[in-house]
Amino acid sequence: MAIAVIGGTGPQGRGLAQRCALAGIDVVVGSRDATRAAEIAADLRAGVPDAPGAIEGAANADAVARAEHMVVLAVPWSAHQATLAGLTEALQGKILVDMAVPLADGNPRRFAMPPEGSATEAAQAMLGEGVAVVGALHNVSAHVLAALDQPINCDILVCGDDLEAKRAVMDLIETIGARAYNCGPAESARCIEALTPLLIRLNMSKATGFKHAGVKIWPEAG
Repeated sequence: MAIAVIGGTGPQGRGLAQRCALAGIDVVVGSRDATRAAEIAADLRAGVPDAPGAIEGAANADAVARAEHMVVLAVPWSAHQATLAGLTEALQGKILVDMAVPLADGNPRRFAMPPEGSATEAAQAMLGEGVAVVGALHNVSAHVLAALDQPINCDILVCGDDLEAKRAVMDLIETIGARAYNCGPAESARCIEALTPLLIRLNMSKATGFKHAGVKIWPEAG
């Protein structure tokens, strides 16, 4: 299986690409600049020389075309709509895994809800019914994804309106070593995405004494 990671040259995309390669998944790192994508992909591959999965780089549209059926969007909210606008046609018939969180300009501790309610819903509205948008990986930090010698320290909350697409995304997440939970339709992203600025606030606070914390689901004891 080959997936594309659009924004794979950024902090979250890099760690995700390497974890996928270590799990035997081929990755095409996408960027607006094909040369930069190729250079970053080579660096990422060099960082996991024994990984069974390949890491290659390409311009965004080419990366989407090379993905078998799944594309991960790992760009910041500021680039979310513009990136999708340029890939709408290429994404038709595929699953889009949207990691974006609408954070307020200049203040990552605040959630800036878009008119659609969430980044996941905004993506679905823009791309139409031909693309199954699944919101996931919102609450895991770039630092955690990049710490390849450590397991992912949180559970992954997944939402979207297409059940089979969610199941495919949950399989991917579990393949890279994290636990995933189906949290319902795309509108659930309003709650899931809004957790991220709360986590950022806690992780930035001197009172907590920790950084890079995530969300963990604990079942009832016994």
